Amino acid sequence: MAEFEINESVDITDVVCPTTFVKAKVALEELDEGQILSVRMNDGEPVQNVPRSIKEEGHKILKLIDNEDGTYDLIVQKVGE
Repeated sequence: MAEFEINESVDITDVVCPTTFVKAKVALEELDEGQILSVRMNDGEPVQNVPRSIKEEGHKILKLIDNEDGTYDLIVQKVGE
């Protein structure tokens, strides 16, 4: 993850949809425009739904990293206020 300066991280592996997106959205709301959030999530529904929902909110998906342990790190840049 060296190509991005992560400003904040949130782990949503302990929650289920739709709470996964809610936790990610709240973490994004606390950031300033242009800052970067890393969201750790489980494979399955979160990987399918959270990136799509974040994109629909207007934020920029920078990268989705497969940790090869059943989890992913979604790197998101906050856009706009």
